[in-house]
Amino acid sequence: MTLAVRVRELSARLPAEQRGPGLDRDAVRLLVSRGTAVSHHSFGELPKLLRAGDLLVVNTSPTLAAAVDGRIGHARVVVHFSTRGDDGRWAVELRDPDGRGTTRARAGGPAGTEVRLPGGGRLVLEEAVSERLWWARVCGGEVPGLLREHGRPIRYSYTERDQPLSVYQTVFALPSPDGSGSAEMPSAARPFTARLVAELVSRGVQFAPVTLHTGVASAEAHEPPYPERFSVPEASARLINAVRAGDGRVVAVGTTAVRAVESAAGADGVVRAREGWTDLVVTPERGVRVVNGLLTGLHEPEASHLLMLEAVAGRAAVDRGYEEALCRRYLWHEFGDVHLLLPDRGSHAEHCSSNCK
Repeated sequence: MTLAVRVRELSARLPAEQRGPGLDRDAVRLLVSRGTAVSHHSFGELPKLLRAGDLLVVNTSPTLAAAVDGRIGHARVVVHFSTRGDDGRWAVELRDPDGRGTTRARAGGPAGTEVRLPGGGRLVLEEAVSERLWWARVCGGEVPGLLREHGRPIRYSYTERDQPLSVYQTVFALPSPDGSGSAEMPSAARPFTARLVAELVSRGVQFAPVTLHTGVASAEAHEPPYPERFSVPEASARLINAVRAGDGRVVAVGTTAVRAVESAAGADGVVRAREGWTDLVVTPERGVRVVNGLLTGLHEPEASHLLMLEAVAGRAAVDRGYEEALCRRYLWHEFGDVHLLLPDRGSHAEHCSSNCK
């Protein structure tokens, strides 16, 4: 059985709180890697795994109801609104309905293609961003209003059913004044609850908010991320630098938080307030300048995010962690389990003794 097939079998089809009575978002498992040492926990144990003085960098981008039905001629299509440009255009992806509530990848274009939208608006493709994404302009309406009235969260075929937008919002999400947000949830933060955040704060763990509006990351395409809008405020930059100067660890909650904070760091590792667009791709060759640790979901074997994990923790740690995740049948994707990668402290952390093949 190939790794890809095993991952498909382990895809989380429902949010944790819908898998049984009395469960909340934090009812997921937490795999902890310190170098190649691995231990297994529930997510609710996170406050005991961090220490006073540690800092969690969190993405405050809200998730958009970014999927909207449309028509090209008589053909039904689904438009995924991915990224809002500075000129009012949006990067969009066109997809074909599959008859099961989800969609299939579709070739976009050519330039000038018009999509009829609900409410009488039109979407006009203007310029290719990549093989599957186009810069497009909406005529006859504003995109934020269109998404509020006619949009729904982007859903992929491994999930069991449509979910309300609230299921895709993290506890850290803040409304954006211009209607911008993430086409897909910054999902590493999904297991956090208000109760868990309060417990972390009571134990001396700090939080630094940043924003990165992430675009679509279709399961069928594993290309590197394209430029995305981000912001690192002055207060967060100061806090990150202070923790780095002391004994605390800077732990990013999600790959989006890594991309934002590393985009605001100079070659000297000092983080400065910054906002705009980032085309940074964090790889082992580039390395990380700020982040000591990473809390993230489990990524498919072809995903470019794995290079970022290697940059933070090293290839051996990532390989060992994923071996354990498969061995213990951790759940993948946005409703799945979570992986915490911390610096190797040279201790005798618990190793899994199973002999999974």
